[in-house]
Amino acid sequence: MKFLRSATRAVIARVLASAAFVALGSGVAWCDLASSQPVVPPRTPLAQLEHSLRRMPMHVSEFTPVSEPLTLSGCGDVRPPEALVTPDPMLQVNDDDLHVRVSFIVGSDGLVHSPFILDSGGSEEDQLILRAVRHWRYRPALCNGVPANSEARVRFTLR
Repeated sequence: MKFLRSATRAVIARVLASAAFVALGSGVAWCDLASSQPVVPPRTPLAQLEHSLRRMPMHVSEFTPVSEPLTLSGCGDVRPPEALVTPDPMLQVNDDDLHVRVSFIVGSDGLVHSPFILDSGGSEEDQLILRAVRHWRYRPALCNGVPANSEARVRFTLR
């Protein structure tokens, strides 16, 4: 009986060893197969990238205080809002003369509130710009160290 147990143990050890060898061997074969086929994304020609960069809209921001908290006589130390996330909208424009101005409130929570178009660049472009501006995030303006609302005006032009 003792002989069967040791024989059984030997058989089990051999089966496990061969299974481990097969598993390792197939893992090595899979690694060889995967590493022999490099994955390279297709590259856009440099001239095309340069042309698209020249036509990307850029924005210039102007900040002015909203009437309530920042114009109070007790507000001596004023800091304008700081842009945290303000990606430019992806516009498909054919006209090199794009000029759009947007006005909105940067709230004390850092979110954009009530954006509207001051100077239009066309209804489709205006909607894309408003959609992008609504997702912008700021560090709010401070009035004596307390977050406050401020008005922002942003001008979009093609580079």
